[in-house]
Amino acid sequence: MNQAELWQRYKQYLYHNEELGFSLDISRMNFPDSFWGQMEPRLQRAYAAMAELERGAIANPDENRMVGHYWLRSPQFAPDGLGAEIEENLQNIKAFAAQIHEGDISPERADVFKNLLLIGIGGSALGPQFVANALSTKHDKMHPYFFDNTDPDGMDRTLALIGDGLKETLTIVISKSGGTKETRNGMLEAQAAYHEAGLHFGHHAVAITEEGSKLDKIADHERWLARFPMWDWVGGRTSELSGVGLLPAILQGFDIDAMLRGAAQMDEVTRSHDTFKNPSALLAAMWYYATGGAGKKDMVILPYKDRLALFSRYLQQLLMESLGKEKDLDGKVVHQGIAVYGNKGSTDQHAYVQQLREGVLNFFVTFIEVLKARQESTIEVEPGVTSGDYLSGFLYGTRRALYEKDRESITITVREVNATTIGLLIALYERAVGFYGTLVNVNAYHQPGVEAGKQAAQSVIELQNAIVETLINQPGAAWTADELAEQLNKADEAESIYHVLRHLEVNGRVTRQSGTGPNAAYQIK
Repeated sequence: MNQAELWQRYKQYLYHNEELGFSLDISRMNFPDSFWGQMEPRLQRAYAAMAELERGAIANPDENRMVGHYWLRSPQFAPDGLGAEIEENLQNIKAFAAQIHEGDISPERADVFKNLLLIGIGGSALGPQFVANALSTKHDKMHPYFFDNTDPDGMDRTLALIGDGLKETLTIVISKSGGTKETRNGMLEAQAAYHEAGLHFGHHAVAITEEGSKLDKIADHERWLARFPMWDWVGGRTSELSGVGLLPAILQGFDIDAMLRGAAQMDEVTRSHDTFKNPSALLAAMWYYATGGAGKKDMVILPYKDRLALFSRYLQQLLMESLGKEKDLDGKVVHQGIAVYGNKGSTDQHAYVQQLREGVLNFFVTFIEVLKARQESTIEVEPGVTSGDYLSGFLYGTRRALYEKDRESITITVREVNATTIGLLIALYERAVGFYGTLVNVNAYHQPGVEAGKQAAQSVIELQNAIVETLINQPGAAWTADELAEQLNKADEAESIYHVLRHLEVNGRVTRQSGTGPNAAYQIK
């Protein structure tokens, strides 16, 4: 198409909502006009499924639970009195944050809490990290830090950054069950750091967990400062607008009412059964078109704003954990999913945009544009031109350069990055994921692959315990991986045994007595 034709196509397919300060442009996706007639029956089923979800249908039959993250910003729609619980929790979060900020709840050896250490994994960390990075200013009331992995070196680095400020640090531990190993490990590491500093961990700790969980019982027994609920009807990857994300956000000083309001506004417009008035449905339809409904292309997220640099990581989990499924709802093996990656523009123009324009065509792009360049007054880097002008120019220049090579793209435009915008974007993608799950007939609300990974990891830990026990019981003997496999009657685990031995050696817990590589022999140190 020439530029005049593209302009007409742009006007035809642009979704624009002046009130929300939001636009969605799908004109650079090369779907034929007939595509919509083919999709409409599927989309109508998706709207019906979403309506059932919001009414409280059992949407996750594997766990016999509802899926209700949409109620978090519209409690009036929640069934069975859950709305009152949501409202009460929100008020409790606000009251607790006010007590922290005013010093009514204070640390043992400081006047006020100045730092925030959040311990979580997956959505319990990715959401808060995304929001903290997106909304932070020099006026933040607390400085956030994160334990988001069970990497001891990573935790040491974070603690080193906190330094003497640990005495002024409030720690939030987030785990629905209380049994998530990564979070449990982070909690124990933090607890040890507080103890080494002569501080009582419980006097600096808050739990966000399910009532009656292991973590809930620990927090109660050790008299932590507060406990806030995680409900079984909110999954980790959709928990940012629950206490998981709202508590750290308000502690940092962000307007959580605006976040919730933005999400509720997006929810409202995406309840429309008119596809061209429903931006989440348009997104889901474009994903279906681009991937053939079978994950044939990757999704590249390119936000042209430093504040949204972590958005691609957040969306990576939201989409890939929700949609990456072996079987559909009928039990048929389908291997569904959409791979998601990205960083930010215009950085990526000096990185992988070269391949996007001229390499393998296995992707489609989503540009995210922020119209407001900066909050403060600006300078000109050339006569009549600002840095923000260049950022906008690079976005639309890259969009054009890609389209010239038949690379398709979607463009999302928001007026500025603020708490309302973050709520809008979170809701936009949460509902698009729900719609797309229905379009491809998968359960977007469970994650059996994650559970399988946890079980496999636990089996390795159990194998390690058996290896160490064998070495301790025969302290003078040196064993190869093959010999230990025979001794433990685990002939098919010889490779895993070797990996465990190598890990134990480097960390000073066993000694290599002879040999190298897989033939090395080890004994207890």
